[in-house]
Amino acid sequence: MRDNMSVVKTLLEALPFIKRFSNEKIVIKYGGSAQTSYHLKEQFAQDIVLLHLVGMKPIVVHGGGKRITDMLTQLGIETKFVKGQRVTTKEIMHVVEMVLSGQINKEIVSLLDNHGSKAIGISGKDGGFLKGVAKDFEHFGYTGNIEYINPEIVNNIIEDGAIPVIAPIASSSTMGHPGFNINADLTASKVAVAMKARKVLFLTDTPGVLDKEMNLITNLSIEKTEALKNDGTIQGGMVPKVDACIEALRGGVKKAHIIDGRIEHSLLLEILTSSGVGTCIEL
Repeated sequence: MRDNMSVVKTLLEALPFIKRFSNEKIVIKYGGSAQTSYHLKEQFAQDIVLLHLVGMKPIVVHGGGKRITDMLTQLGIETKFVKGQRVTTKEIMHVVEMVLSGQINKEIVSLLDNHGSKAIGISGKDGGFLKGVAKDFEHFGYTGNIEYINPEIVNNIIEDGAIPVIAPIASSSTMGHPGFNINADLTASKVAVAMKARKVLFLTDTPGVLDKEMNLITNLSIEKTEALKNDGTIQGGMVPKVDACIEALRGGVKKAHIIDGRIEHSLLLEILTSSGVGTCIEL
């Protein structure tokens, strides 16, 4: 009986959050260890399906950098990074699309379907959803930035009762163009703004934003986040993630979260509990 009461208390704690976020769009950037561990993949799918079944509208944006690099290595294609970003030649762009759209996207869709929710996978090329331009073609090739989003494509999927799963590839306005490889964090931020999402969450391989003593900072404002960047507390790979959070917030998203995807059911803990598990940034 005591164990049953513990379950009831947990459900009651989640109830206010379910009410608050019911019918709200929530963008989740899925990557890191959560995307490579079979156990964490299953739990991620369970979390997304539960959020969907209680009335929220999750939108999944996934990366896949490690899988792309592994495939390029298998094919004997050299991969080069400049300032942490992949240089995408035409040959590499074909591999990027094969891995992101043909492998990872369909794997996520299948997982969600198997756990009880209909999911539909798309890339930015589908229906003209994402239009891109070269970031700096001379230095980065077909690595791009998003210049246009058509939210109708994803809204139609949501209205059909399905979960959109988005591969971060954009089309070009030039006929016969192979498309652009877009950073998944940037894509999640842009999609969250375009879809008027309530929240955007970034799954990472760190607990969240850490202070100089490596302690988790649970709450930040944009102003404090900028100050931590300027004094070097936030550095390296965390910089583009907080920049994506700030861009989303300035575009109208209410809250942005950076959470540890290595923690079991981290999405549910962050969204449906008062304590959370990561860093929440807001205006």
